Amino acid sequence: MKLVNLKNTFLAAAVCLTSFVTTAADASERKFTYVYEVTTLEAGHVEYEQWATLKADKETDGDFKRIDFRHEIEWGITDRLQAAIYYDWRYEDSASKNDYSYMRDVALELIYNMTNPTTDAIGSAVYGEVAWGDDKFKLEGKLLLQKNVGKWIFGWNGIIEAEWEGTDYSQTKGEFEQTLGASYQINPKLSVGAELLHAVEYSRWADWQEASVYAGPNVSYSQGKWWATVTPMFQLTDNAGDADYQVRLLVGYNF
Repeated sequence: MKLVNLKNTFLAAAVCLTSFVTTAADASERKFTYVYEVTTLEAGHVEYEQWATLKADKETDGDFKRIDFRHEIEWGITDRLQAAIYYDWRYEDSASKNDYSYMRDVALELIYNMTNPTTDAIGSAVYGEVAWGDDKFKLEGKLLLQKNVGKWIFGWNGIIEAEWEGTDYSQTKGEFEQTLGASYQINPKLSVGAELLHAVEYSRWADWQEASVYAGPNVSYSQGKWWATVTPMFQLTDNAGDADYQVRLLVGYNF
C-alpha cells in the first residue's frame, strides 16, 4: 500500500465515520480522546469503541507514518465499576519497517468511580490495566480527576506505566504521563475543546528520557447511540525521536 493512499484512507475513514454518526438515532460519549473521564457505564450497559491514532513525521525520519488501531468492548459491572477488554494492532511505514503488527497486545482494564464530577467538589476515579502480547507485558495505573461546571468539562489524568519486552522480558522501561483537557458543550450533540499530553520515558528504570508535550483542539459529536471524537495534536517540544503530530479518532456505539 502506498503511503499517500494510507494517509488518504485514514482521513477518508474519519470523515465517513463522523458523517455516519450524524445519521444514527443520545449516547454517553467521550468528550476527549487522550483524557479519560471519571464517569462509568451504568450496570449492565455495554459499549463498543473503535480507536485509530495516526502518528507522523520525525526529525530522525521524515517519512515516518504509523496508524495504531484499538477494538474495545466496555461493560458496566456496577454503577461505579466498569470493565473493558481491548485488542491493539498497527501499520507502520518508516525507514526501519513497512508492515503490519497484528498481535500488539490484548488488555483488560478496570475503572472505579469514587466521586461525582457535578455534585461533588471534584469527580475522581482510579484506573488499572494489564496488557500482554508477543514478547510484551505491561501494567498501567491512572488517577482520573474531573470537574463539570455548567457546559464546561475539565479533566486531568496522572498515569504511570511499567513495561517488560523481549523474549525473556529483560527490556524494561517506565513511562509517566499527564493529560489535561477542557471541553465546552455548544449544544446537546456538539462539544469543542482542547487537550494536552505530557509524556516522559524512564528507560531501564534508571535514565530519564527527553519529555514530549503535545497539544491540540478536539471536537465531539453524538446522536442516538453513536458518538465520535477527534483530536489532532502537535508536538510543542523538540523531541526528535517522537512524531511531530498525531491525530486520534474514537467512534463509539452504546448497546
